Amino acid sequence: MRQSNYAVRWDARATKTFLKAVRESLGFLTSRRFAVSVVLWIASVAIAPLDAQRDPGPRGGAPDAGGPVAGLTAYEQMFFSDGQTRFQEVEGISNGLGPRFNLNSCSGCHAQPAVGGSSPASNPQVTGNVAPAWQVFPLAALGLISANGPVREIRFTTDGGVHDLFTIVGISGAPSGCRISQPNFRANLSNIIFRIPTPIFGAGLIEAIPDAAILANVSAGKPFGVAGHENRSGNDGTLTRFGWKAQNKSLVIFSGEAYNVEMGVSNELFSDERGEGGVPDPASCYAITTPNDHTNYAATSPTGVPSDALAFANFMRFLAQPTPACTVGGTCSASVNRGSALLDSVGCSVCHVRTMQTGNFASAALSNQTVNLFSDLLVHHMGALGDRISQGLAGPDEFRTAPLWGLGQRIFFLHDGRDSDLLSTIEDHAKGGRDPNSEANTVIQNFNGLTTQQKQDLLNFLRTL
Repeated sequence: MRQSNYAVRWDARATKTFLKAVRESLGFLTSRRFAVSVVLWIASVAIAPLDAQRDPGPRGGAPDAGGPVAGLTAYEQMFFSDGQTRFQEVEGISNGLGPRFNLNSCSGCHAQPAVGGSSPASNPQVTGNVAPAWQVFPLAALGLISANGPVREIRFTTDGGVHDLFTIVGISGAPSGCRISQPNFRANLSNIIFRIPTPIFGAGLIEAIPDAAILANVSAGKPFGVAGHENRSGNDGTLTRFGWKAQNKSLVIFSGEAYNVEMGVSNELFSDERGEGGVPDPASCYAITTPNDHTNYAATSPTGVPSDALAFANFMRFLAQPTPACTVGGTCSASVNRGSALLDSVGCSVCHVRTMQTGNFASAALSNQTVNLFSDLLVHHMGALGDRISQGLAGPDEFRTAPLWGLGQRIFFLHDGRDSDLLSTIEDHAKGGRDPNSEANTVIQNFNGLTTQQKQDLLNFLRTL
């Protein structure tokens, strides 16, 4: 008898990881009770349908992202390389880290499958020795971060703001008089929502898409109950496009804000130290002058003059879009070709628009290019998936359509990283098609109406992106 292509395979490494996770989650119960749990899990695997659809998982091999955009000039390439180097630097207190921070390196958050991506499989907030153990362990005990979970940013729904996980207290080089403490996360468990890093591949191409092209995606009469609208800057009224709620306008603002919020490094865009809950930290916690990051006026090379925040923006601007594993209609398998067509017929591509075009941009390498992002860059109502936080015109249950490029090598999905499986990620868009407040409700019902093979075809296609 021919074995199914999707039969469950025994994976010793995965089994070991599972057993470890069960031990941790059950609080190291007695060996007898633990053994019972193992037997039940093995039994569930044994009786699982061999032909059930399954997420193929992140594809292996070399990363299909992380390199520069084709066609850069020699000078643009220089600034890209300089920005990449700074993006990967580990910041210390002498560089302005803190007093409060979530991580000490841009590339620590943006690491999978290459520099510029999203959360790695091993969370450096736990495994990276970035903060004293007495700060890390209580957060792990509360389930806020974990060694095998995604890198996380915490916001409180009570104020919508970011509350950093760590402080510089106890870190080598911290001012001796600094006595600040971490936020009271335990008292705010019901108010906590998570965000994980958004991949920044192809960010310059997204920046180069004209506002008019994004507004063209806002139209009445869309099928499947989909609507969507743009987010805008409260200052000049122009469109914003970066971040989970499309809340940031440009890559410079995006990098300057992240430097300040995630690493506590003040800069020329966000020149003040943040403090906690709107209350500034005492001056005794500031190790260097403000802003910590600034223009290097005395630099003798062109790439040395810009601040780190501008260098990060240059790196993101010239970072190429991910390359799919195969070409639909060409080198892809029959299953993947069918899955590509289903993306349209089910309705996913109403929001996950396959391509957009850049305008007449200053860099020729980014000008008049096709952007294969699979997003309309609009925000949509997602019902119960919402996070109760508003940013700009994006309401408490709205999110930007996440670009799908690079999906084939991602590990964690959705704004809070709750899923590592594409099938459950799709279902979570609208509680399996039962959330009338989600614009994805009808689309998910369509997906659930597919045959097992059709669902597998669509999953196979998504993992080629």
